[in-house]
Amino acid sequence: MHFDFADLRLFARIAEEENLSRGAKKAFLSPAAASARLKALEDQLGTRLFYRESKGLALTPAGERLLRHARVIERQFEHVRSDFEEFSKDSVGHIRIFANTTAVTEFMPEVLAHFMAERPAVTVDLQERQTRDIIRGVLDASADLGIISGPLNSEGLEVVHFSTDKLVLVTPARHPLIERSNVSLVDTLEYEHVSMHEGSTLHAFLTDLVRDERRKLQIRIQVRSFEAMCRMIEAGVGIGILPLSATLRHRRTMKLEILELDEPWAIRERVVIARELDGLPSCAKALIDELIKVAEAAGGSPSGSVA
Repeated sequence: MHFDFADLRLFARIAEEENLSRGAKKAFLSPAAASARLKALEDQLGTRLFYRESKGLALTPAGERLLRHARVIERQFEHVRSDFEEFSKDSVGHIRIFANTTAVTEFMPEVLAHFMAERPAVTVDLQERQTRDIIRGVLDASADLGIISGPLNSEGLEVVHFSTDKLVLVTPARHPLIERSNVSLVDTLEYEHVSMHEGSTLHAFLTDLVRDERRKLQIRIQVRSFEAMCRMIEAGVGIGILPLSATLRHRRTMKLEILELDEPWAIRERVVIARELDGLPSCAKALIDELIKVAEAAGGSPSGSVA
């Protein structure tokens, strides 16, 4: 069975757009040419790849399986091209990263600013995703690298640990919980919380934890950054659970109380994940090295102490 790379790329664009004409446009083909190529691909495979519906196209089970393979092949093609371009150009390539909220908002901007300043020909696509979507994206080659925290089923992945953080309870000054020697998640549930926005990694993680306790998080307000969370907490709107690294930074300018959480999940190991480290383009490997270097310079964990 012979596959034409152009046909696979066309198929992937049509699948992403869920529309033949738009997919053909992205592949720089006419709709008629795209339709003929798609039919030939289906004939070669001996199966339909799309259901034709009133709203557009939907993948069949065979189409979903082919899309996974097509994405892997496309990413590998980009890696080959990137690696061979380095013979004539210094530090070139494109890196797609799926990362959790803490990475996107707290430390990756600083890491990438330094990394990309030294490599002007490198481009980066950094997207905030939930943990399950980060893992899925790396496994199906939608992303080169993933950055996550916490427990991980590493089957099919290569994992590089680069630092440790922890989740802590943050309250305004003179809050009743400050008097307790130990604070658990359950202890916080009688109070209103300030939370990250729906769809953020931290919000999803805490929501799942509370659901396991058969309780409900009393969310008074949701915001889109750790800084906004801290400002709301300082103003007395509610309490919140945040990464220690973010809280220490904002406590420099805000009146906040930080309490240790007596929970096993509070310690958060930060890792980079990839399908195959050796198969990554050189620029992606260099970024992992940069992450490790920055973490080691900071002692591998948030600077400062809770007290």
